[in-house]
Amino acid sequence: MSHRRRWLCTLLALAMLLGCCGGALAESADATMPPEAAAPAEDNLVVTEHTATIGGKALDYTATTGTMVMDTDLGQYEIFFVAYTAKDVEDVAKRPITFAFNGGPGSSSLWLHMGLLGPERIDINDQGMLEQIPVGHNPNPCSILDLTDLVFIDPVGTSYSRPLPGTEEETFYTLYTDFASVGDFIRLYVSRNDRWASPKYLAGESYGTTRAVGVCDYLMSTWHMNMNGLMLVSSANDFGAIDEYPGNEQSYVNYLPTFASTAWYHGLVGDQYKNLALEAFLDEVRTFAAGDYLSALYQGTRLTDAQRDDIAQRMSEFIGLDKDFILKHDLRITMAEFCPELLGDQKLMVGRLDSRYTAPIVPGDLDSGDNDPSAMGILEAFTGAVVDYISRELNYKTDREYEPMSSSINEKWKYDHDNRVVAQEEIIRTCMSANKFLKVWVLCGYYDMATPFFGAEWVYSHIFLNPEEAGNVSFTYYPAGHMFYMLESCVEKFHGEAAAWYGANE
Repeated sequence: MSHRRRWLCTLLALAMLLGCCGGALAESADATMPPEAAAPAEDNLVVTEHTATIGGKALDYTATTGTMVMDTDLGQYEIFFVAYTAKDVEDVAKRPITFAFNGGPGSSSLWLHMGLLGPERIDINDQGMLEQIPVGHNPNPCSILDLTDLVFIDPVGTSYSRPLPGTEEETFYTLYTDFASVGDFIRLYVSRNDRWASPKYLAGESYGTTRAVGVCDYLMSTWHMNMNGLMLVSSANDFGAIDEYPGNEQSYVNYLPTFASTAWYHGLVGDQYKNLALEAFLDEVRTFAAGDYLSALYQGTRLTDAQRDDIAQRMSEFIGLDKDFILKHDLRITMAEFCPELLGDQKLMVGRLDSRYTAPIVPGDLDSGDNDPSAMGILEAFTGAVVDYISRELNYKTDREYEPMSSSINEKWKYDHDNRVVAQEEIIRTCMSANKFLKVWVLCGYYDMATPFFGAEWVYSHIFLNPEEAGNVSFTYYPAGHMFYMLESCVEKFHGEAAAWYGANE
């Protein structure tokens, strides 16, 4: 089935389902008491003018903040967004525009907005630590607004985005409908703002990278809109490469280099590796992980005791855990086991989002952030900063609750991906082959245990492109975690690399 037929069939089925539900409700209503017609929803937009200083140069820009009403095959809904567009542009057709969102699913775009890309950045120190409560925000001299206009999109159920009466919230909580709802917003924004001729980019983080690839495919196959580039921060484009579930040996291999970088950072690698630079050390780890370690896992019970002991010893020297602990777990160490074990003799655990951070060991789910040393207090800090900024500086006023990260969306979410693990290698290959100008930039943190960098490397080594398209894929690594931009030096590095990627230096 073609991409276009797949999208049409999926959306038609949803439309029929919603129509049937609506019909049943209508039949049960009292015909003698016609419901009062609701006032039609309208866009609610606020426009303000600002000046930023980026790279030592002043840049005048317009901020458009608010909700856009959508009426599509999915139903009616409102998308909250913040758009920044440079003023006094000689030819808007040549000005790039980037649509950005975070992941979760269930997260608003506050992280990329106030942490990396936007003209304002949360007030943290150069190591990414909070120094006061409440947390303010300051001008971001490394914003990429000098390179591209920016539109931050909050999917339905996050921030102030919501379904309108008559449309079920759960409609938007599947893989394909998420792609469609965001893609339709982008199509409408581009049309209303005369940006079809502009170079267009998508920027996503974590599950947002899954969304970026899906939206790219949707826009190409449904609206014939090509993208110029995908910026993928902390990539998650094949869940099988990193998800831990029974029988998936691949995840153990792809996590090992991140365990190793963590042990190197905390000074717990073997003596022969302690004086190596991180990149040189990781080259050796990659060779072991993809070679002898992968082979050992593949052999399973056919591995001899001597072979198993040798692999465990080498693992111990790479990842800093005791050999007996590794043998006890049959050479298969999960992230949940590694984090409290590495510094367990000090009664400390390392973080999931950023394994440089430590805190006393406490029970809880690392994935939820309840006991993640690198997540504590960050959500509240970002939320306070972005709500204050939207209200006071962008002048968008509302009594609605701002939803930064919805746990209920994660609970309701359905990965309706043909009854299999989400894997986007073929979609990426198709998009890049059909559009030879599409560039993909993968940005990884060495200390990210949510989306380990070796998993991203595995994905993009399994996209079989022609040589001319293969050159459009690039990787950048940062000595930080999942949100690499929490480290100020990484933000500065990012801006220079972004300038080259967008072609500003050409």
